[in-house]
Amino acid sequence: MKRMMLTLLSVLVLGLSMLTTAAAQSKGVVYYLVPTLLDEFQTGSVSALEMFLKQTGYEMKTLNADNKTDAQQSQMNDVIALKPSAIILAAVDFNALKPSIEAARAAGIPVVEFDRQVTSTMSDFTSVAGTIEIGHVAADQAEAMLKAKKGDVTGKILQVLGDPGDPYTLDIQKGFEEKMKAFPGVTIISVPALQWEASNAGTIVADQMLANPDIDLIFLHAAHLSVAAVASLEAAGKKPGDVMMMSSNGAPVGLDLIRKGWLNTEVEQPLYAQAAAIAMFMDKIVAKQEIKAGEYDVLGLKGVVTIEAWGPNIKIPGAAITKENVDNPAFWGNMKPPAGTVESVK
Repeated sequence: MKRMMLTLLSVLVLGLSMLTTAAAQSKGVVYYLVPTLLDEFQTGSVSALEMFLKQTGYEMKTLNADNKTDAQQSQMNDVIALKPSAIILAAVDFNALKPSIEAARAAGIPVVEFDRQVTSTMSDFTSVAGTIEIGHVAADQAEAMLKAKKGDVTGKILQVLGDPGDPYTLDIQKGFEEKMKAFPGVTIISVPALQWEASNAGTIVADQMLANPDIDLIFLHAAHLSVAAVASLEAAGKKPGDVMMMSSNGAPVGLDLIRKGWLNTEVEQPLYAQAAAIAMFMDKIVAKQEIKAGEYDVLGLKGVVTIEAWGPNIKIPGAAITKENVDNPAFWGNMKPPAGTVESVK
């Protein structure tokens, strides 16, 4: 009987020790407010953030706003009341979420902007792709494609933006158009696909191909929009290669369209690195410690932290994906997460 009691006591002590260790390893809960789960970038961002935050000791919970600004505002209010260690926000509307960001920070909760930069108010950290640079890369690709097809950089481009409330698409447009100004022989028709809806992009492409049958190149600001664009082209009797196409974000559907010959180029948005950067800096964000400007290695990419009017901002470069390099496992669209783990910045 005495031996049994000692055994039970040992089990209890061991169990309490394990619970204490698990509690010590947990640094807190971080909420991620994702704008939508309609495309592969957004679903991929949830799994990537969860994976990297777990590596640095945090639990993550996700709330989906279904692309509704009022829903995300309500979610922010609910999460503020829960007092998490931090909030990661990918804003449906960067202007409308400003008061919610300020309310969270006033309550002592750090706010991190992911993918969608908010410059109208302070945040504790922002992790974005080099979106203007994505526009520059796209312009370089457009220049090469038009010259190869026509012998000169001239022609007509249909640019299908995402939602005009999203700075991601506005910055890509800015970068693309500022570099294409060097070619006065190019006409750019820009139309937004409201709420990033693929069906809206499909309608835009169908309508514009009727109004402007001489369109040489279609540039869509997300790969999932390209799927609808292809459907519209097929309905118009087009075949792969009849109209040059490119899109930006590097999703699996975009890579598949490259392999099928519909897309010439996909300009990748470095999803894994953007998510890893947040996990790397989360300890400093939660502790409200200084984040220093400079270059940081983020999964092998050169991330550059600058201190902006809206707070510390890391920008990570993207790359052009073509039929020559489409199978490179480093691209997130090939769905092969990095094997290594990230470590907190000291």
